[in-house]
Amino acid sequence: MKEFEDRFSELQADMISICMEYVEDRADKVYVYASCEEGMISGKFFYLINNQYVKCHKVNDALENGEERYDVSTKRQSMVLRIICEDIKKVKVLCKEYERDMPTEMKLIYDVKSGNFKAEYKYDLVYTNDDIKTADHIADEWFEEVKNNNL
Repeated sequence: MKEFEDRFSELQADMISICMEYVEDRADKVYVYASCEEGMISGKFFYLINNQYVKCHKVNDALENGEERYDVSTKRQSMVLRIICEDIKKVKVLCKEYERDMPTEMKLIYDVKSGNFKAEYKYDLVYTNDDIKTADHIADEWFEEVKNNNL
């Protein structure tokens, strides 16, 4: 059983670490939204930087004068998302291998200063049965919830 937990944790840590690399380790908190539902795999990530919640393409808006800017090119964003999605696929394979339920949704929060890591999982369908919402909508709602409640 230990091996499943270890490998599961490693994949989550990898998602966090690629997001940290994107901001050159300069963030207060990292948030990763990972979704795997009915064959659809999707990810999003955002940050808390200088007390501002920012989506990945807006991280430079949170910088203070004189702080070195981040490279937020579409290419770099895509690279991070590709790795997150690859990790989600690996989690799926891992869950299958160990006959565990695959989470339909993972919300990962890493507090850089304290080193605290928090994860929330859902196993029910989150958006498949909704006519309008997609994983992107759900991720955006989470961003707003975090921002409004300083989570």
